[in-house]
Amino acid sequence: MSHHQLLLGQATSYFEEYNPSVLFPIARNQGRSSLALPPFTGYDLWRVYELTFLLPNGLPQAYMATIRVPCTSPYIVESKSLKLYLGSFCQTIFGSPDEVAALITHDLVDILDADIEVKLYKIGAKTMPLISFDSPLLESSVDLPDYKFKSYEVDANLLKLADKDKKDKKSLGVVEAFHTDLFRSLCPVTGQPDYASIEISYSGDRFDKLSVLAYLISYRRHQGFHEQCVERIFTDIKNKLKPDELTVTACFTRRGGIDISPVRSNAKTFSSPIRTPRQ
Repeated sequence: MSHHQLLLGQATSYFEEYNPSVLFPIARNQGRSSLALPPFTGYDLWRVYELTFLLPNGLPQAYMATIRVPCTSPYIVESKSLKLYLGSFCQTIFGSPDEVAALITHDLVDILDADIEVKLYKIGAKTMPLISFDSPLLESSVDLPDYKFKSYEVDANLLKLADKDKKDKKSLGVVEAFHTDLFRSLCPVTGQPDYASIEISYSGDRFDKLSVLAYLISYRRHQGFHEQCVERIFTDIKNKLKPDELTVTACFTRRGGIDISPVRSNAKTFSSPIRTPRQ
């Protein structure tokens, strides 16, 4: 399916009453066809901040929601179509929030052909809390003054292991995590910038952290959907650095009242994406 068929970047009508016909699926294999993907599990966690509908007495309700889509789904949902779909609830009467959650689940299962988990939250600081990463900040963990960042197109060859020639025992068999707030990529349809905090956790030979930072920064002019960027990061690190276990989590900032946090992992267990202060 070509990008000109998508709703992104086009002038569209906004609907005030329930309209599932605007939902638009995109085949995952479009982004995966150029990658020899290693085995992984994971999911895409969408957070919705602008969900509103009417109760039978006409009183508007305002909720937040999460939508969890497994990475095994044959399709992803195009982000603008999801925004238009959820916006169409605004003048629609529902008996309860549970009814809304059930309907969203039904419609997304129908177009994505996968098990979807939808949860609604009342608006409040404790219902969907902000949590900072516990791992060290990558750009504060490396020596930057003498390094020149020059690559702004994806370059997996930047990745390398620490002390590769010395085989220092301290560089073998480590378990660590770190994150960066400097990630930027571009929407493949509109060219608009997408910003994210990326966390990488792994076990195996120690990564050269400066090389990982340079690699992640090299996405700065890369055009790719959020899910595809995360899968490429996972694939490049797995193929180049060969960790025993690897988890890549990307917490993208919101657009149109919706953010997305894809996570991909081959670890036995991994944590759910946090909600960062930028989200």
